[in-house]
Amino acid sequence: MKSLITLLCFLTFSSSIIAQKGTPEDYLSSQFHKERREALRAKMPKNTVAVFFANAERNRSNDVDYVYHQDPDFYYLTGYKEPNSVLVIFSEKQTNAEGKTYNELLYVQEKNPQAEQWTGYRLGVEGAKSQLGFDMAFNGKEFLNSGIDYTKFDKVLFDSFKDDYRDSPRDEADLFDLVKSFRSQLEATQTAINSENTMTVELNQSTNIEEKKATVDNRTLSQLMAGLRQVKTPEEMVLLTKAVRISAMGQREIMKAMHPGMSETEIQGVHEYVYKKYGSEYEGYPSIVGAGNNGCVLHYIENSKMKVENDLVLMDLGAEYHGYTADVTRTIPANGKFSPEQKAIYDLVYNAQEAGIAASIIGNNLRSPDTAARKVIAEGLIKLGIVKTEADAWKYFPHGTSHHIGLDVHDPSLRGDFEANMVITVEPGIYIPEGSDCDKKWWGIAVRIEDDILITENGPVNLSAEAPRKAEEIEALMKESSVLDNFKLPKLD
Repeated sequence: MKSLITLLCFLTFSSSIIAQKGTPEDYLSSQFHKERREALRAKMPKNTVAVFFANAERNRSNDVDYVYHQDPDFYYLTGYKEPNSVLVIFSEKQTNAEGKTYNELLYVQEKNPQAEQWTGYRLGVEGAKSQLGFDMAFNGKEFLNSGIDYTKFDKVLFDSFKDDYRDSPRDEADLFDLVKSFRSQLEATQTAINSENTMTVELNQSTNIEEKKATVDNRTLSQLMAGLRQVKTPEEMVLLTKAVRISAMGQREIMKAMHPGMSETEIQGVHEYVYKKYGSEYEGYPSIVGAGNNGCVLHYIENSKMKVENDLVLMDLGAEYHGYTADVTRTIPANGKFSPEQKAIYDLVYNAQEAGIAASIIGNNLRSPDTAARKVIAEGLIKLGIVKTEADAWKYFPHGTSHHIGLDVHDPSLRGDFEANMVITVEPGIYIPEGSDCDKKWWGIAVRIEDDILITENGPVNLSAEAPRKAEEIEALMKESSVLDNFKLPKLD
């Protein structure tokens, strides 16, 4: 019986290995992640240690979890995509009891053939060493008694815990246990250092760490990571550009396939089908498809209108490719032709976006494209008689014009001056909900145009330019036939 169990475990393990064959080969390299850790280490204050935790697994309903997504900082530094793991980075070399020197430790999920049969292959310690390039990798449960002496360091750097995770009774080293252990280890330091470099942090009401002076800092690390991630490396740009181009292709295909009888969710499905055809694993954020007045809800994700009819359809969607997320928005007439009112608003937003893109140059900052776009929109709305003053224009353009993109759709940044190889969005919009204080002919018109812009030494480059932006170009593309025109499903009623 014992030999049978061993054989079953081996077959389960073997099948999980086999299931990994044929996967993409254009992920970020282990060398990239190693270089990013070195770059962080170079920015860390002397005699400090930084502790990163993987993202939590989150429950969707009953025994079903949401698809797991790694914490972007964790992925950026490791390439590891599994939960229940910890990365520890030291600013200087450390020496263990055996005399071995190291400057980083990775704790990963333990190999478990039975668990892998249900939820997929685990990299394990050996995989973390051979595939991710870590010399010092351990099972997660070894972090519970890691023996790291935090009293040795001037600061312990980490991000604040969100406490949005559960304790699994089946796993003694899940994220809940790893974080609990870390808190306990910090409490055990009981340091009493009072200096400008020391701050007291309230970790959780269930602990009394706030009553002790501990050399912990939950602010600096996010700033260090933002400084790294805001400027993209060439290796990152390959993946981010592909995500953007995939998203632009989705916009092109729906322009050809669109007709008034489509539903918002069907339009969403066309975009996301294109993403999958190009190898995109996920959407970077919940897809927004708002027809008519629904487009006036900035983050409208219900996508439940059954027929878009003759409305404008605002489509804000982005493919995620190997972790990198695009953010592209187009607004098109469902019947293929802008009405005079729709075109007046559309052209105004287009001109505002042109001004915003022109302002996306080295030395400017996120305020620059916003200021440029907002000026065009305010003047245009006054000219159309929709508002009387520039201040009134804010109610029809209530959001910012730009943000960084990357591993997050709203990627972290230091919000300083633009540098070469930053990637930002430029996305002005006008939203006139039904019942607005203007002529009724404008009601229900919502337009947003959003492109992903690479900052370069030679000026801005529009990475999503393959999706038409000019009204005339959109109307021309919408006249073309679609590969989906003959895709008919049998009726179910």
